[in-house]
Amino acid sequence: MASVEQRLTGKGRVVIEDFLRDRGADDMPHPGGTLLGHLGRVQGMLAEWGADADVRAAGLCHAAYGTDGFAAGLLPLADRATLVALIGERAEALVYLYASCDRGAVYPRIDGTTEFAFRDRFTGRELSPPVDQLRAFFDITAANELDVLAHNAELAERYGPGLRALLTRAGTLLSPAARAAVTRQLG
Repeated sequence: MASVEQRLTGKGRVVIEDFLRDRGADDMPHPGGTLLGHLGRVQGMLAEWGADADVRAAGLCHAAYGTDGFAAGLLPLADRATLVALIGERAEALVYLYASCDRGAVYPRIDGTTEFAFRDRFTGRELSPPVDQLRAFFDITAANELDVLAHNAELAERYGPGLRALLTRAGTLLSPAARAAVTRQLG
């Protein structure tokens, strides 16, 4: 079986993009064009920040199950094994974590520590993800939101200050490269 790194380059990336395309990502409108374009930009931003292959794969597929901010999913939760087979277990777990975030419950709790309860919007359960998953979650969140705001001035004006405050509160859970990008884009 190919490594996640191999799956993100050459023919492997084409396979993942074909999977996303087959599920309609290239036809879904999204700030900056289509959902597929957005997913590629998020993955690219994570690569620029030095994220590992699993985090980059999760970034490329982060909306597979929909999100609290983008309801349209590409794959039902019952088919998680399909995404595991495509991008690997760790990357899929990051996609699930990102998609499952109940933003209204979780975002106010973020204070730079790992001691906050993370509420799963699909199950209603509260959990404490491991630090490596939280770090990946925050970098994917930053890449996702920075891309959205870069492509929609109205959203940037309305949500930019709140996003900056949220990501600042994340503290060292956000990578230095992501923190620098937040500062460059949001002040």
